[in-house]
Amino acid sequence: MARALIVGCGCRGRQLGERLLAEGWAVRGTSRREEGLEAISAAGIEPALADPDRPGTILELVDDVAVLVLLLGSATGSEGELAAIHGPRLERLLEHLVETPVRGVVYEGTEEGEEIVRAAGRTWRIPVSLSQSPHLEDGDGLAEEVRAVLAGKAK
Repeated sequence: MARALIVGCGCRGRQLGERLLAEGWAVRGTSRREEGLEAISAAGIEPALADPDRPGTILELVDDVAVLVLLLGSATGSEGELAAIHGPRLERLLEHLVETPVRGVVYEGTEEGEEIVRAAGRTWRIPVSLSQSPHLEDGDGLAEEVRAVLAGKAK
């Protein structure tokens, strides 16, 4: 089965990861801090350090990933840091994804970030799913979107 990378693998990310693991997926989850890695590992998910403020740390993890899940809606930081994560950093990450095996993106974040993800989807014909979908609030809905993105059926 395919591999998913969950960036921002907090409670909802771990819930999603557990569902995907039960379906036979390989799942890697990230935390910005060492302290977050233990909870990711305890959920059976491969833990990795990565920071959405440094897109290279995410790109280092996508060589064997089919679907990138960016759960950044609850990211913390200063107003400027968050604007960068959902703006130019996100844009730079998506520009480089075209040169990787990633075949789809699920994004939860800001309206500005959604526009960037939509544009990347149109430009590079990458299937994307956005947080506006009401059923993305639970792990089942997120897992459904991950499967749809992989199948090229996401909007």
